[in-house]
Amino acid sequence: MNFKINHIQHIGIPVTDLNRSEMFYKKLGFENVMASGFDHNGGRGKMAMMQKGEMIVEIYQFPDPALDEIRNRADGHVDHVAFDVDDIDLAFSELKNASFRIVEDAPVFLPFWKNGCKYFNILGPDGERLEFNQIL
Repeated sequence: MNFKINHIQHIGIPVTDLNRSEMFYKKLGFENVMASGFDHNGGRGKMAMMQKGEMIVEIYQFPDPALDEIRNRADGHVDHVAFDVDDIDLAFSELKNASFRIVEDAPVFLPFWKNGCKYFNILGPDGERLEFNQIL
């Protein structure tokens, strides 16, 4: 592979009450460095990037219809690990050509951070989601 993985960018955790979770992470010394909304299955979700030093935890709340699934998860709430990359299109192309199981048809733009970001996910051998993310 010719694309560069810089570091773990963030760990994504779905929550059932974003405000409660934000207060929890603030008690641990994290700061909300970016908040936004996002579309999900016809509804509107919300998210926050909580940072302490070099660590970032993405907490996000799906719209109400999806919250029961989150509440009832028996196998934990860590949803994905995201890797920071310099060139999302190169990473996508190389992983696709290497026959990795890619979830999205192409990198997805989100209006997060100052100029947005692009990401896509691959599935690991046990179905774990690994996100590749470039902040634009």
